[in-house]
Amino acid sequence: MNSFADLIKNRRSIRQFTEEKITAEEVELILKAALSAPTAKNCRAWKFILVEDREKLRLLSISKTSGAAFIEHCALAIVVLSDPLTSTAPVEDASIAATFIQLQAEDLNLGSCWCQIAGRETADGQESEQYIRDLLNIPYNFGVNCIIAIGHKANEGKAHDGESLLWENVFIEQFTQI
Repeated sequence: MNSFADLIKNRRSIRQFTEEKITAEEVELILKAALSAPTAKNCRAWKFILVEDREKLRLLSISKTSGAAFIEHCALAIVVLSDPLTSTAPVEDASIAATFIQLQAEDLNLGSCWCQIAGRETADGQESEQYIRDLLNIPYNFGVNCIIAIGHKANEGKAHDGESLLWENVFIEQFTQI
């Protein structure tokens, strides 16, 4: 990527991936980005579970009623956990790390998509977080915030254009009713 501005402009949610694997070097760079993410009081209370096993990816793809099917076909899923007993801002810490993962993936020209887990349910009504805790042997005290699916892009998303930016959502000095 030429610049951070280009990275932000070009990063799109990608839900279709090729069969190509991600290299160990790419995985390492993605993990370095995640582990470099800032946290409240530098607590570093996040954890990351890497999943490449096809059957586990399939099972993760049914972890909520809709919006997770793309996980089945990604090369790598990173389950992002937070520890509310250690962090004063566990959701925020996990969210920043997940964003760093996605930005690093884009910088490597890989596609990624966020799959929200917290507050969701499986098709049979089970809490999605508990479903994933059971599947991946995660202790109860960890929140399962999201899954980031990563892979080689099957198609390119269209870059953001300046026309779609919602400048009306920006206020100077104080909120103003529109």
